[in-house]
Amino acid sequence: MDTISSIAKRLNVTNGRIYQIIKEIPADKQPKKDAKGKYNFTKESVEAIENYYNSLSSPKTDNESDLVKQLRADLEDAKAEIKAKNNQIDKFQQLLDQQQQLNLSTNRQNEKLLDTSTNNTPSQDDSPSQNDDTDVLKPTESNSKWEETKTLKKGLFGWLRR
Repeated sequence: MDTISSIAKRLNVTNGRIYQIIKEIPADKQPKKDAKGKYNFTKESVEAIENYYNSLSSPKTDNESDLVKQLRADLEDAKAEIKAKNNQIDKFQQLLDQQQQLNLSTNRQNEKLLDTSTNNTPSQDDSPSQNDDTDVLKPTESNSKWEETKTLKKGLFGWLRR
């Protein structure tokens, strides 16, 4: 004899779900209750419960496959969007690097201008050059082993260091 629990285990659902299914199946196929309020399951009532449950679960798999397809499409869209955002970040990083280089060059030019404006008699070091190498280490002709010597920094108070 079948019980609510045995049917629930066979269908891999909860006992409460079996009670819900019993209310949904036609009245002529529902199990009858005895005097104590327990269900007496016949072969037809068990089949009706199983058929009803199977009819509910088969469209669910179709919906699940549609859902999986939709989720995969959404995932591909998200991947494409992330790739586009990464490209934008790379471009912004390049622009930021260029801006920093421009700022550094402008600051060096400003330092040169301030240094020459504080000195009335410009020296050889103060003459403007084509390339700005105030902070760059460069080899000298007298140094045959290519040892690097640092040029003097110029700035607002560069005249005090002389």
